[in-house]
Amino acid sequence: MEFLGDLKDKFRIRAYQNVSLALNDISEDLAKMAAEKRLKEIPGVGQGIADKIEEYIKMGHVKEYELLKKTIPKGFFELLAIPFLGPKKVKALHDELQIKNVEDLKKAIESGAVAKLAGFGEKSAQKIMEGIGIKAESKGRRLLGEVYPQVEEIVRGLEKCKYVSKVVPAGSFRRCEETVGDIDILVTGKDNKKIMEYFEKQSYVDKTLAKGDTKTSILTRDGLQVDLRVVAPSQFGSALQYFTGSKMHNVHLRTFAKNRGFKLSEYGFFKGEKLVGSKTEEECYGSLGMQYVPPELRTDTGEIEAAYRKEIPELLELKDIKGDLHVHSTWSDGASTIREMAMAAHARGYEYIAISDHSPRLTVVNGLSIARLKEKKKEIDKLNDELPIKILLGSEVDILENGDLDYPKEILTMLDIVVASIHSRFQQDNTERLMVAMENPYVQIIGHPSGRLIGERKAYPLDYEKLFKKSSGTGTILEINSHYKRLDLQDSYIREAKRYQCKFAINTDSHSDKSLWMMELGVSWARRGWAEKEDVINTLSLDKLKKALK
Repeated sequence: MEFLGDLKDKFRIRAYQNVSLALNDISEDLAKMAAEKRLKEIPGVGQGIADKIEEYIKMGHVKEYELLKKTIPKGFFELLAIPFLGPKKVKALHDELQIKNVEDLKKAIESGAVAKLAGFGEKSAQKIMEGIGIKAESKGRRLLGEVYPQVEEIVRGLEKCKYVSKVVPAGSFRRCEETVGDIDILVTGKDNKKIMEYFEKQSYVDKTLAKGDTKTSILTRDGLQVDLRVVAPSQFGSALQYFTGSKMHNVHLRTFAKNRGFKLSEYGFFKGEKLVGSKTEEECYGSLGMQYVPPELRTDTGEIEAAYRKEIPELLELKDIKGDLHVHSTWSDGASTIREMAMAAHARGYEYIAISDHSPRLTVVNGLSIARLKEKKKEIDKLNDELPIKILLGSEVDILENGDLDYPKEILTMLDIVVASIHSRFQQDNTERLMVAMENPYVQIIGHPSGRLIGERKAYPLDYEKLFKKSSGTGTILEINSHYKRLDLQDSYIREAKRYQCKFAINTDSHSDKSLWMMELGVSWARRGWAEKEDVINTLSLDKLKKALK
């Protein structure tokens, strides 16, 4: 609709965009919600969009969408997938330069034609070329958070099968890589044939790619390949270790084992001809004289030697988290009210939640003026008298170009939580900008420190050693942003920051009460960085948190 330029539909376009964002954040099965007539619970979904979601669930397509597609050039969606390109720019490229695909676009950029086009320029052309490179690097993989709810739903469904006794997803999904390819799921059970028949009949299955007694591969309705493997209970541990990977971890482990007289395979760990481990992963690693290596650490970055020396720490767990310190509400660009966010947090067992809406500079996301911030404080004070969870007055305050903040001192002192973040000039080195912000005594947390968006925007240049030293020296907390498009700080930098004794806050950056589940991603990501409970401030009780923030 935006490509076709129908201005009278701009409100419908915005409605579709908002619902699209809301759907990305939902962990519940949409088909179940539709059957129970609960689609309107999703932020932004009215009767018209609910009808279209139901039409897609029943028919596998939406008639209006199929009709619109016929009026759009074939290469449109390929071009639209490139970061930094929106429908209007794709239309301009098509109309002015007859660009129909990515190859046409690359040639037009290299010839200088795109830079000369009205509304583009040299910088824009360079960013689009960078976007082409980013897209090429993804190689068809999907973001972890995009598939996470669906895989969890598949696992829960398989657990209900009376022939299945154990279900565990493996591969890059279990290791919590930022992107995943095909999904491997391992099960044990009583009747392989019945398990495979049950799997094939599930509502998410679009087609069966291959079927056998021990492995069946299906394609889900949104194009995700899932491979289900049935293994013997006596070999479940060794098979799970083998199929969890990573490849480099397994190669290193086999070399480590071979040098000590062991042989490893998916069928068991052997000392000579004697089976010494196969039932559980703990037994397998233990047979080599090692600690159990958590799946998130299996990246061949020193975990094998650490496990042999018994030096793998007790990693953070989801149950350790007491609250979320960076979420948004309808006061800025969120889809849920403060009450809705607070009650969703309470349902997760949290003691507290900080509603950290944007500061005034970000007008595009309805940043709060000082007057509106004071009105928001009144609402929070009132809700704190009513609700069974403590709501903290927070703000995601914009860091200006010189490192100053978007609110004056007298407003910063009014806030319980100040999350200071960069939202501009992503191409430049922002080290000094962050350093100045961390010197500010009212800044408690640096939000999404590297500014990256996975598959869309690379991290801006940073001197991480300087950043970590300043964080440690000033006591400024570094955010581990759980949103699946960010996962920022990156896992390797979390581990490095720990060496400088930096502290972290794991936050979801949620814009809806339906997306607080992303804390699960953040905790797994922190575990990949070897984070322990004491490294993370939102594992503290409310009283201890307040003292730590002071």
